[in-house]
Amino acid sequence: MPAAKNGDIKRKSEDTSDLSPKRIKASESPEESKKPKALFRESNAVLEERNGDIEFRVVNNDNSRESTIILTGLKNIFQKQLPKMPRDYIARLVYDRTHLSMAIVKKPLEVVGGITYRPFKGRQFAEIVFCAISSDQQVRGYGAHLMSHLKDYVKATSDVMHFLTYADNYAIGYFKKQGFTKEITLDKHKWMGYIKDYEGGTIMQCSMIPRIRYLEAGKMLAKQKEAVHLKTRSISKSHIVHPPPKAFRGPPCKIDPSSIQAIKDAGWSPEMDELARQPKHGPHYGQLLHILNEMQNHQASWPFQKPVSQDEVPDYYNVITEPMDLETMEKRLEEDAYGSPEDFVRDAKLIFTNCRRYNNESTSYWKNANKLEKFMNLKLKEIPEWSVRGPRTNKIDSRMGISVPSFFLFSFFPFFAQPSLPLPAPFHTPTLPHFRWGVVVVELACYPPFRLGAKGKKKVKSNSRRALAD
Repeated sequence: MPAAKNGDIKRKSEDTSDLSPKRIKASESPEESKKPKALFRESNAVLEERNGDIEFRVVNNDNSRESTIILTGLKNIFQKQLPKMPRDYIARLVYDRTHLSMAIVKKPLEVVGGITYRPFKGRQFAEIVFCAISSDQQVRGYGAHLMSHLKDYVKATSDVMHFLTYADNYAIGYFKKQGFTKEITLDKHKWMGYIKDYEGGTIMQCSMIPRIRYLEAGKMLAKQKEAVHLKTRSISKSHIVHPPPKAFRGPPCKIDPSSIQAIKDAGWSPEMDELARQPKHGPHYGQLLHILNEMQNHQASWPFQKPVSQDEVPDYYNVITEPMDLETMEKRLEEDAYGSPEDFVRDAKLIFTNCRRYNNESTSYWKNANKLEKFMNLKLKEIPEWSVRGPRTNKIDSRMGISVPSFFLFSFFPFFAQPSLPLPAPFHTPTLPHFRWGVVVVELACYPPFRLGAKGKKKVKSNSRRALAD
């Protein structure tokens, strides 16, 4: 990335079939070196590129020695960082001549990370296939700097203005920081059928702005922030630090805030103070939000992140009349729709009940529902005051969605059909038959829960997704 004095990055637009890898280097013009520096903290990746410790190369399989070495290094990193992806599948795409790769290279030809992508000429988009940084080189700003280089390079050398990718739960946060969103605005006829769907992934899109140089975006935002602060200081005195009142030097005493001139000049009133002290959310909001975020980031949560698409599963809403998902729960939480933790747990359990009702027990959806529910229960146990106590019930029949008290099912049948069941020796009281029946009821209530309902229909959702790791 360019330094504080840097100028334009010189690139040579070449066709993807050229035989030499393209190098991207920073240059500096004398005119720009005279400009005042903006207060902007640069990442380690920017400093290392400026010092020549790393460089960014765009390569494809052109049979040259250096390109082959770099592509092999990228393949090894992707295979290590993406263990769930088939190794031969990664190798096939990395060496595919229709794919390009941008690699972070240290001397001598040591690859520490990169992105493999496929541009679709004439359709104005490219698919990011793999994106990974070596585990011992992370948290150095390489990922963000790499994406900025890729955006500027792709804009300068092709008609591509959009990126599409499939991201798993661990990579969604990274892509959001790089300007990607889950809202797909690109026309479906341009990309549908051209990129591969991956099970367990979330499709994301990034639309680039033509007049923005993404390698300069950080400095540009820092300058804009400073301009806003200067404008704020010209019309506000919030940046002025006042000395404490003289009354603070003595013993503690009550002070009327309106007696302090600076507070009075700021337009303060008791009503404003009371309004500012009112909580924005309910008392359980923070804890519920933490649990919900933990559930959303869990590896088994991918089937429940969003509402089920009726286009992908046409009969879903004929079977499930009360749908629920984690995204809807997040909206309800922000709207303070959960008056108590019990309401939150009810919606969460509704997700798992719906999943088991629609899908067969052998599907991955059923298994993921079990894993996520178990994880949620562990999180709830960490907050003892939220323990929900109710009547003893049998296990929820996940196919029927029915919960029935065990004592009701297992007491009345012997009560009417066998009223004279023998009792253990200590309870032989023939003159008290009602007491005898009571013991039978308590004993039978401890039996295993009764299961209701037949097996659910075998349904397998058709949405196939793929995980992309950072």
